[in-house]
Amino acid sequence: MRVLDYLELEGRIRGGIATATRQQRKALDAVGVDVVESPWVGDGPLDAAKSALTGGPAFEEYDVAHCNLVGPGSVAVARHAKRNDIPLVLHSHVTAEDFGESFRFTEHVAPALRPYLRWFYSQADLVLCPSEYTKGVLREYPVVTPIEPVTNGVDTESLEGFESFREETRDRFDLDGMVVFCVGEVFERKGLTTFCEVAEATEYDFAWFGHYEEGAAAGEATRYWTNNPPENVTFTGWMDDKRAAFGAGDVYLFPTKDENQGIAALEAMACGKAVVLRDIPVFEEFFTDGEDCLKCETEAEFVEALDRLAANPDLRERLGENAKETAAEHSLERVGERLVEQYERLLERQSGTA
Repeated sequence: MRVLDYLELEGRIRGGIATATRQQRKALDAVGVDVVESPWVGDGPLDAAKSALTGGPAFEEYDVAHCNLVGPGSVAVARHAKRNDIPLVLHSHVTAEDFGESFRFTEHVAPALRPYLRWFYSQADLVLCPSEYTKGVLREYPVVTPIEPVTNGVDTESLEGFESFREETRDRFDLDGMVVFCVGEVFERKGLTTFCEVAEATEYDFAWFGHYEEGAAAGEATRYWTNNPPENVTFTGWMDDKRAAFGAGDVYLFPTKDENQGIAALEAMACGKAVVLRDIPVFEEFFTDGEDCLKCETEAEFVEALDRLAANPDLRERLGENAKETAAEHSLERVGERLVEQYERLLERQSGTA
């Protein structure tokens, strides 16, 4: 089986979508699928257009088209797939709900994004999404195409050796004691204000490991907090190796307002870290309060949870061990098997054998 697994604007995209796509490709390779990463003949759309003008093909050959973004390149792939009876899978990493409060003006753009996403995802033979929660969001648009939840998974192999980064990273950023941390792009939808206000109410060292916008694209909260951080908060900027973050931190604090799943939280769990989450619907299907995490609703509850963990190392250890077991349920092996199952179903339907 030859599958296009396409991430439009690859090389510029950071964060969960890029991680999810890399993990898909790794999972598919492990189960023997021939993965094509770009749909274009040549080095990109320009070469593809030149090929088409001289009578050649513009698109590579593949049995299934799987797109991970929603821009013009993905639209072109979708149209090509429909014209040529190639099963089309569109992966919903983007919803209007999780687009808001990300960068400047996105909260204003998000409502207008909903009808576009409804149109785009409805072209697919199958929409994949990371959670039952996201499936419910898409049904409300409404997207009437078949939708199947498939976990983004967690690449435990990419985290191996994280412990060895501990002292170096803590020294680099002057971190001490029980370090409360977050990993990923810095913006308000991820709970930035809550993260900083909880820090102000405690004496623990806080660190947010991840890129943040400094120019015109930066949201108001991002500009404010990264320029005026509480004394005990460090914004590290982009980290070349995510293992440094998971090595340095002790308690993963993720007060996000909306997620489709939360890959970095799974990565923290795979590293055996105690995790403190905002109690939002998507986490109900994956994590259990008091077993593999602590869930909170208010800033006071977040502060109380951190104080409990600081005073009770045994609780931190127990939550971390249980979290490892939860993360194991999201292995890339399972991701690969689930993706192949969906592709094969589409191909069987196309051939009329199902």
